[in-house]
Amino acid sequence: MSNHRKAVRTLGWTMATSFCLLHSPLKAQDNDPSDKYFEISKNLEIFSNVFKELNQYYVDPIQPGKMVKTGVDAMLNDLDPYTNLITEADAEDYQLQTTGKYSGIGVSTKVVNGEFVIAELFENGPVAKAGIKAGDIIVAIDGQRIKGKDDEDLAILMRGAPGTMLKMTTRNPLTKKEETKTITREEIQISSVPYANLIGEKNNIAYVFLTQFTPNCSRDVRNALDSLKAANPELKGVILDLRGNPGGLLDEAVKIVNLFNDKGQLVVSTRGKNAEWQKEFKTTGNPWDLNIPMAVLVNHGSASASEIVSGTTQDLDRGVIIGTRSYGKGLVQNVRPLGYNTRLKITTAKYYTPSGRCIQALDYSHRNEDGSVSIVPDSLKKPFKTKGGRTVYDGGGIEPDIKMEDITLSPISLSLLRNNYIFDYVTEYYYKHPSIESAATFTITDADFTDFQKWLENKDYGYKTDGEILMDSLKAVSVKNKTFDNAKNEYNALAAKLYHDKKQDLQNSKKEITFLLSNEIVSRYYFQKGRAINRLKYEDDVLQKALDVLADTKGYNDLLKNK
Repeated sequence: MSNHRKAVRTLGWTMATSFCLLHSPLKAQDNDPSDKYFEISKNLEIFSNVFKELNQYYVDPIQPGKMVKTGVDAMLNDLDPYTNLITEADAEDYQLQTTGKYSGIGVSTKVVNGEFVIAELFENGPVAKAGIKAGDIIVAIDGQRIKGKDDEDLAILMRGAPGTMLKMTTRNPLTKKEETKTITREEIQISSVPYANLIGEKNNIAYVFLTQFTPNCSRDVRNALDSLKAANPELKGVILDLRGNPGGLLDEAVKIVNLFNDKGQLVVSTRGKNAEWQKEFKTTGNPWDLNIPMAVLVNHGSASASEIVSGTTQDLDRGVIIGTRSYGKGLVQNVRPLGYNTRLKITTAKYYTPSGRCIQALDYSHRNEDGSVSIVPDSLKKPFKTKGGRTVYDGGGIEPDIKMEDITLSPISLSLLRNNYIFDYVTEYYYKHPSIESAATFTITDADFTDFQKWLENKDYGYKTDGEILMDSLKAVSVKNKTFDNAKNEYNALAAKLYHDKKQDLQNSKKEITFLLSNEIVSRYYFQKGRAINRLKYEDDVLQKALDVLADTKGYNDLLKNK
């Protein structure tokens, strides 16, 4: 759809909304400026008039669609980050997030040096079938050059109904040769369980990695568990990995809890302003296993539905939660249609785990004077009791039963990722190596790492250590106070000692850089599933702790007892 047509649609939606609200039945006192309905009508009319005046008299042509979205986004910015406008251009991304499927060509992109680059392919997707590779540069879609366009423009060009075709022109990043391929759009289905397997020394622990709560993901988890139990009927435990899982559908979270708890169990309740959102969600089906020991892995990226599952598991003393504190998103969203394929995702309620706690970490309804939002302090967190009498707290995500150190990347690794050096090196590696060993066993060699170091020579991947940042701050304050000259020699001497050696930093961070390179390489050959499999090859303290806990029956039971 052209920008003009989309703009007309957006403008039409805005005016239609204004018209409907302006002509809603009003009470007799609606002429009173203090009445909220009068305020709504008055301000919508002002907004509409401003828009019309700009459209008619502003010196340059305006873009109605983008202008309205900017205005709506600014309005919603005063609420919470989960209440937002889903435009026609955003519809595909939203569909992927909520359903795990969409109609398209099966590719994600990133911008590198002003050009759109294929970042990742979906296995057996249309682009992968066409022989286009990650790292290739998109030059044109259906003859339209795309350099300089934004993400929305590219999404419009690539979107389309299943069975329709487009022509994509790409440039090889090494040979610079351009090639045009015809691609047929398909319905793309992304698995919410990219990997499940038997792990542990005796292969008697079922490991399931769940990336998102999409429709039927509970069925996928159950099917995975059934397959693993069939492979080893003597299962001794289950590890459900929710690390980095941003959430999704609430009813799927309820169904996953149901796999390990009997029917009729309260999983979560919601409370909102309207009566329709005062709800309780209980299990309704037969469980997969009521007694098998289980561990749920979480981190700061585990949010929403992930916190329902982990929080309810904790409240019911049904399993051990291991990792770092979860994100703390205790808000429920509903999507309301606005017309013209535009929707409003709006926060309608808060959710509460069976013990009665809300684990929302930020209070968006009470902002600071500067507009910022504060984390709920520990002093204001309220205690609650699990089914067995253990104390848990609200107001800040799910606190694991076994707390582990958060995994953080070194400054040099972050710099290599930010500058796309990991990605670019792997692109060259991929073109030079037609195949690699399995995702479960692959790792780059010492020779590969040395080659990467040589490849980095003369490349700018500047970054500053915490010590250097502190020194810069000290110098700035000293210069401002006109005292720097007196301590200049001492400062320079200390700075010289603190100044980092990039080559040494590469060696110091070799382990994590090796993982980043290996994981990216594996994704080129084995896609998302390969990433998940390869990740387990590297030392994972959280996963190992889960295996240790499940192997120690007494220790497991002691963790779930009231102390």
